[in-house]
Amino acid sequence: MNFFNLSFKLKKFFHESLVILKLGYPLIISQLLMTLMEFFDSIMAGNASSIDLAGLAIALAIYHPLFLLVLGIFIPLGAIISQLFGEKKSEEIVKNTIQGLWLSQIFAFLSIIILLNVDYFLYRFGYEEEVIKISIDYLRSLIWGLPALYAFLVLRMLTEGLSITRPTMYFLTIGLGFKIILNYILIFGKYDFPALGIAGAGLATSISNWIMLIIFLVFCIKTKLLIKFRKLLVFRMPTWLYIREILKIGLPHGFGVAAETGLFTVVSLMMGTFGVTAIAGHQIAINVASLTFMVPMGLSIAISIRVGLAKGKSNFKEAQYIGRVGILLCILLMAVSALVFILFPEMIVKFYTDDLNLKNQAINLLFMAAIFQLSDGMQVGALGALRGLKDTRIPFFTNIFAYWVIGLPFAYLFGINYKIGPEGLWVGLIMGLSLAAVLHNWRFNILTRRLFCSPFSNNIVC
Repeated sequence: MNFFNLSFKLKKFFHESLVILKLGYPLIISQLLMTLMEFFDSIMAGNASSIDLAGLAIALAIYHPLFLLVLGIFIPLGAIISQLFGEKKSEEIVKNTIQGLWLSQIFAFLSIIILLNVDYFLYRFGYEEEVIKISIDYLRSLIWGLPALYAFLVLRMLTEGLSITRPTMYFLTIGLGFKIILNYILIFGKYDFPALGIAGAGLATSISNWIMLIIFLVFCIKTKLLIKFRKLLVFRMPTWLYIREILKIGLPHGFGVAAETGLFTVVSLMMGTFGVTAIAGHQIAINVASLTFMVPMGLSIAISIRVGLAKGKSNFKEAQYIGRVGILLCILLMAVSALVFILFPEMIVKFYTDDLNLKNQAINLLFMAAIFQLSDGMQVGALGALRGLKDTRIPFFTNIFAYWVIGLPFAYLFGINYKIGPEGLWVGLIMGLSLAAVLHNWRFNILTRRLFCSPFSNNIVC
C-alpha cells in the first residue's frame, strides 16, 4: 500500500514538474540569453586585462540592480495582460501596453540620470583611478541603449501575457549574436575600428538593444497573432489610471528584487577595499552564479502562472501543491549547478583568465557560491509562488530584513571587521539568502493554509 502511495506521489510530482518546465523553458532561455550579454562582456574583459575586468565589475555592480529593479517592476505587467486576455478585453490590453511603453521611457530617463552621476560615489570608495575611469566609460556607453531595452521589456511582457513566449527567445538570440560580434570589433579595435576597451562593450550592448527593439516592433506590426490588437492601436498620452495599476503591483515586486541585488552591489563595492584581484575574482564568481540563477528565475515566472491559475479556480490545495513542487524543482536544479561549481571550478574559471592569483581567488569564491545555490533556488521559487497569490508587499519587507538587517551587517562583520577578506563578505550573502528562503517559504505556507479556511474554500477542516 505504501509502495503504491509513494508511486502515485512521485508520478504526480513528475507530472507537475514537467508542466512547469514546459511552461518555463522559454522563459529560462530568455533569462539566460539576457545574462549572457554580461557573461561575454566579462570573458572579453578578462582577456583584455585584470584592470578592465575590475572596472567592468564595479560598473555592473551599479547597473545590474538598477536594471533588475525596472525588470521587477515590469514583470507583473505580464500578469495584468494575461488576466485581461482571459477576460477577452483586447482594448484594455492595448491601453496597458501603451502606458507601459510610456512608463518604460520615464524609467529610462531616470536611469540615465542616475548612471551619469555615479562618479562621486566611486571616488568616495577609494578605487584606483584607472578602474573608476573604465567603469564610467562603460556606463556612459551603455546608457544610450536603455530606452530601447526598457521598451523591449514591455513588448516582452505583452507577448508573454498572451502566452506567446518564443519570439522573445529568438530576438534575444539575434541580439546576443550582434553583441558578441560588436564586442570583438569595438573592444579590441578590429576591422579598422578604434580599440575602445570596455567602453566598446557598453556601446555594443546599446546597439544590440536597439536592433532587438526594432525586430520586435516589426514582429508586432507584421504577425497575424497580434492583428486584432493592432486594429485597436491609437496614440494615447500617459494616463495615470493605468500607470498607477502597473506601479501598485510592480513597485513592491521591483524593490523586493532590488533589495536582494542591492546587497550584492554593496558587497561588490566593499570588495574594492581588498584590491583589484579580489574585485576581479568576485566578478567571475558572481557572473557564473548569475548565469545559473536565471534557471530558477525563469521557472519562478512559470510557478506564478500555475499557482495563480489554481487560485483563480479556488483550488487552494492545488495552488499549495504546485508552489511546493515548483520550489523543490528550483532547489534540485540549483543543486546540480552547485555540484558543477564544486567539481569543475578550475575549468569554469579558465574561461575568464589565466592569471594564477586571480584564478585562485575566483575558485575560492566559486566554492562559496556553491553553498548559496540551494538557498537562491529556494527563495526565488517561493517568491514566484507568492507572486502567483498576488503577494508582493510582505515579501518586499522580508527581503529588506533578510538582506539589509542580517546579510549586510554580517558581511561587514566577517569580511572587514574580522578581516577574513572576500570569503568573509560572502558569508553575509549566504546568510541573507538562506534567511530569505526560509521566510518566503514560511509565508507561502501561511497564506495557503489561510486560503483553506476562507469562505471560498471547499475545505471542511481548517
